[in-house]
Amino acid sequence: MKVLLEALAQGLVDEPSRVVVTEQVEGDTVRFALQVAPADRGRVIGRSGRTAQALRTVMDAVARRRGQEADVEILG
Repeated sequence: MKVLLEALAQGLVDEPSRVVVTEQVEGDTVRFALQVAPADRGRVIGRSGRTAQALRTVMDAVARRRGQEADVEILG
């Protein structure tokens, strides 16, 4: 799942080499921290947070198929 989030984020930003995803498992919840270049933060969040919400929805859908929950935090 970490690789999926990384690939999705790299497709959105101007500096894909600066995309870093860290994963932390806490029980049935997988927490992802997505770090991008400060200039790319707006691209990942999107207008009114729509892109960020779409990323969270995709990751939660994948996690639920595995019997888990996902949480994505975007760091600038």
